[in-house]
Amino acid sequence: MTTRSALLVLADGRFPAGGHAHSGGAEAAVKAGRIRDAADLESFCRGRLHTTGLTSAALAAGAAHGLDPYALDAAADARTPSPALRDAARKLGRQLMRAARIAWPSNELDLLAGAFPRGAHQPVVLGTAARGAGLGPEDAAHCIAYETVGGPATAAVRLLSLDPYQATAVLARLAPEMDRVAERAAAAARQGVDALPAASAPLLDLAAEQHAAWPVRLFAS
Repeated sequence: MTTRSALLVLADGRFPAGGHAHSGGAEAAVKAGRIRDAADLESFCRGRLHTTGLTSAALAAGAAHGLDPYALDAAADARTPSPALRDAARKLGRQLMRAARIAWPSNELDLLAGAFPRGAHQPVVLGTAARGAGLGPEDAAHCIAYETVGGPATAAVRLLSLDPYQATAVLARLAPEMDRVAERAAAAARQGVDALPAASAPLLDLAAEQHAAWPVRLFAS
């Protein structure tokens, strides 16, 4: 049975899934001068939402729909050319798995954890957790869509001392687009792994590799 409260728990920034340690590429973008104010943040988040956000949302929706998690993890690998981002996705998946198995114990989560001891990709874990919580593909896709823009917005507040009210307004303005991305992702998931989007953002991949080499950084990615 789908429960809206479970969706709120899974999407809550206080859920101990490790996302607070990652900027979603915002730290590198700030250093490069691509994010200087709220307008830049909105453009960055919009671009991320419609590329890697759509791809990740579809992977999560596929897991929530019950598609083969091994095929989904392989699809996530193929859609993540940056080694640094693949590593970050698996670390986040491992952290999310720990929290999800306590919150919503399920045989599917146990099997996924056993198959990927170093961590499955985070969207695959999130979708499997959503399924265990009684949520559907749209719910999982909405969680990822929100994370995709929420992480950079929160990071920008810390990196730029950006007014948090302005950062929240950015998220509010992007809300209709988040809904559309989630709907598109869920629709693709119902057609199978081969139909999942593979939208990419090469600049994010390049920036992630540069960021990983920094000797000092505030965020893990």
